[in-house]
Amino acid sequence: MTWSRRRFLQVSAAAAAAAPLVIPADALGGPAAPSNRITMGFIGIGKQGEYHLRRLVKEKEVQILGIAEVYKKFRDMAVDLVNSTYSSSDCKGTVDYRDLLRRKDIQAVLIAVPDHWHALCALEAARRGKDIYCEKPLSLTIREAVLMTEAARRYGCVFQTGSQQRSSHEFRQACELVRNGRIGRIKSVHVNVGGPSKPCDLPGEPTPDGLDWDRWLGPAPVRPFNAILRPPHNKSFPHWRSYREYSGGGMTDWGAHHFDIAQWGLGKDGTAPVEIHPPGKKHPKMLTYIYADGTPMFHGGRTDDGRKVNGVLFTGEKGWVEVNRGHLATEPESLRTDKLGPNDVHLYKSPGHHRDWFQCIRTRKRPICDVAIGASSVTVCHLGNIAYWLGRSLKWNPKKHDFVGDREASRWVDRPRRAPYTL
Repeated sequence: MTWSRRRFLQVSAAAAAAAPLVIPADALGGPAAPSNRITMGFIGIGKQGEYHLRRLVKEKEVQILGIAEVYKKFRDMAVDLVNSTYSSSDCKGTVDYRDLLRRKDIQAVLIAVPDHWHALCALEAARRGKDIYCEKPLSLTIREAVLMTEAARRYGCVFQTGSQQRSSHEFRQACELVRNGRIGRIKSVHVNVGGPSKPCDLPGEPTPDGLDWDRWLGPAPVRPFNAILRPPHNKSFPHWRSYREYSGGGMTDWGAHHFDIAQWGLGKDGTAPVEIHPPGKKHPKMLTYIYADGTPMFHGGRTDDGRKVNGVLFTGEKGWVEVNRGHLATEPESLRTDKLGPNDVHLYKSPGHHRDWFQCIRTRKRPICDVAIGASSVTVCHLGNIAYWLGRSLKWNPKKHDFVGDREASRWVDRPRRAPYTL
């Protein structure tokens, strides 16, 4: 049967009138269909947790359904923010993260609690089959990092470590220049981050109403509340990072960013230095790491010739590459515009740290900063701290995750935990 153009238009118009045209909401820039969204819960709404929440509550790929937070003031703020944004009452709050993890309607969790809580939350999330985004540094101890990696593999979860510099263009470009030999054989790496943490010596203060302080301490030793550890509002920066019971100081805070980039540029993901020397041993002023291939890496803000290091500095036989957030400098300068060839090393190109995690949740691939990468990078940080704390040189076996012939140092591979907060 042949149709005239007029007859075709008449039939098409009638069909359009009889059946409404359906266009997916996400095609129009609105939220994805409910069945396509990744349902999320948040564990921890401190300064960094609130940062993630305010970004992801606007993300059309996800729907936030739960908040676990020990401070009622922040928990209520987070729940109200989510529900007001969605014009719903679906998001619920709880003081106990395990209540959130038991929910079968939550597929993935973002963990932004203090470092001493990371392992407990992540291990339970993995056992419950949740995909995980865990803030850096990955762990408080080396053993925790190992256990978190093993759990992610055993339960098949997609686990993104929050060392988001791997998703930034300048860091990828810097590491590609180094990995492709543009500055020749690497002579040294300098990483400029803060120092180690110290034992907590803060005086006691009255605990704010609505804060479950015992639960905030969790596996850490009992001690009175102090606002430096848990500020009364999220505009204040929490300084629990300075204290050994909860964190590793600047070594693990910014170290989980910059040592991570050093490992990426050197191609050392999955391993660690084999020697660690505090200042005065291998170098009079700087803590020194030595990798198995002999490459030295220094924790210090200046080179031997007095140059201040801006972030991470790779020095090779034919030049250098220096990188930090919003900063990339090279010698020779022409390297900044150097183009990679098809046979060169092309590193993982992330669409953004959150989005990379979302895409990998859908494809079940490993994200740019997979848990094993976060584990090896934080191990570097912990090794430096232990050398500082003990004040002597150490030898490390990356395969066995232990110190060589050093029982005293091996005690720092893990920590005692207060009952009932055991792994």
